[in-house]
Amino acid sequence: METSTPRVTCPYLNSYVGKNVMVVGKVAQIRGEDAIIDADGNISCKLNRDAHLVPGNGVQVIGKVNPDLSLKVLSSLDLGTSVDYNLANTVVEISHQHKGLFAYE
Repeated sequence: METSTPRVTCPYLNSYVGKNVMVVGKVAQIRGEDAIIDADGNISCKLNRDAHLVPGNGVQVIGKVNPDLSLKVLSSLDLGTSVDYNLANTVVEISHQHKGLFAYE
């Protein structure tokens, strides 16, 4: 059975507690094993050992949403500085408006 990893921004996290999601945002802050990602609001992320984030860069994170709405990072990809965040947020909005096209049930 295939499962989807929906693209979300901060306002959608409460709908996905306990599930895996994908977030594209800007690295606002890093403190040890924790990071703050700005994705239409700040998301606290618990990093794994493979995460090599750079403050100010864009990042794509796949993670599990914790009950406190933080993310336990499963994988991350540095996107550099040339990220169109408006486009990333538009993709999130469209994918939620047309879930049947983007999600496996």
